[in-house]
Amino acid sequence: MVHFKQFENGLKLVVNQMPSLMSVTMGILVYTGASVETDEEDGISHFIEHMMFKGTKKRTAFQISDEMDKIGAQVNAFTGKDMTCYYAKSTTGHAKEAFDILADLFLNSTFPENEIAKEKDVIIEEISMNEDTPDDLCLDTLSRAFYGTKGYGRNILGPRKNIEKFGKNDILAYMDKRYLPDNMVISMAGNIDVKLAENIVEEHFSVLEKRCCKREPVKVELKGKSLYKKKDIEQVHIAIAYPTVKRYDELFDATQIMNAILGGSMSSRLFQTVREDLGLAYTVYSYTSTYCETGALAVYAGVNSEKYIQSAEAIYRCINELKNKNISEDEFLRGKEQLISSQIFAQESTSSQMLLFGKELLYRGKIYNFQNRVNQISSVTLKDVLTAVEANFDEKYKATAIVGAVNKALQ
Repeated sequence: MVHFKQFENGLKLVVNQMPSLMSVTMGILVYTGASVETDEEDGISHFIEHMMFKGTKKRTAFQISDEMDKIGAQVNAFTGKDMTCYYAKSTTGHAKEAFDILADLFLNSTFPENEIAKEKDVIIEEISMNEDTPDDLCLDTLSRAFYGTKGYGRNILGPRKNIEKFGKNDILAYMDKRYLPDNMVISMAGNIDVKLAENIVEEHFSVLEKRCCKREPVKVELKGKSLYKKKDIEQVHIAIAYPTVKRYDELFDATQIMNAILGGSMSSRLFQTVREDLGLAYTVYSYTSTYCETGALAVYAGVNSEKYIQSAEAIYRCINELKNKNISEDEFLRGKEQLISSQIFAQESTSSQMLLFGKELLYRGKIYNFQNRVNQISSVTLKDVLTAVEANFDEKYKATAIVGAVNKALQ
């Protein structure tokens, strides 16, 4: 059973009751992230996410984690390009207590100056870790090569110089623009009473004033660049991106099936060719990142440094074969089943359901419907997938990134 309620201040609540379970995941989703930041704000969405756990008017940072641990609950958060999510997972019997703590850190964080100073060092170490992790660095470089340095091209962590200068006033100013009821969704999935869910949300979030967030489309200017980072490491990391369909485009599902065929599984062309047949990579895959205004289809591989050109050529061969539309009925059906099964598997996870329902409501203002979703995927034809091939792989905007002991970019 799915329940929806919109409160007087504009906040939306969606509850997916899963009575056969013994737990619940509760999330607060905010429609904000790296893509909506200005140059001066670059990195602040992620910085705020960290600072939310550093103490409230009635709980210290330790008490937040200690009280969650005492009831066996989990609490965490993450920041993306266009969403920040704070969530807690607990047993059904401790749902109210867990949500009380989650709501407290979200609504009543005090952002102490001494904690801000300490967390700056933590995030700067996170930036260093990211730069020392070649696959992460490669994909961040690819994002910059594809989108540039603004909008969806921004690194979620932000630059060191911004982190060093952020203060409490910067946090409060940004939250005053973005952390508004009509720009947020509370999503719950699991074994929780609907009335209890409504009551605890009303109890904590009715204090928020009814205000509207000024949402504007993210400006997208595809760059189509080729970038490289020279690092003295054993492997060479390769990433290639092409424009793809937007989130919720009519060809979205067909594109997902096409991606499954290209590099979304162990039976995919990339895996079978680059790893199994040629033995050039341990890791090779493709994926899509879609947003309201745009999308990217990317391929990543970590390969032998002496054979990275050969590896890139093998990847391009797989892409070119797909562009020639030689997709078999068997490949198509296998890709479709993978997409359907991913929806079914998500049905068995409260965390996945919380995000599915939360994102659908946050991005589209609609209630996620599992059966409709499966029906949409089931209705995709091989012809649709072949049409999706035409909508991808625009060489004009192709971007590449390469990290390793190299002296030039990958073309």
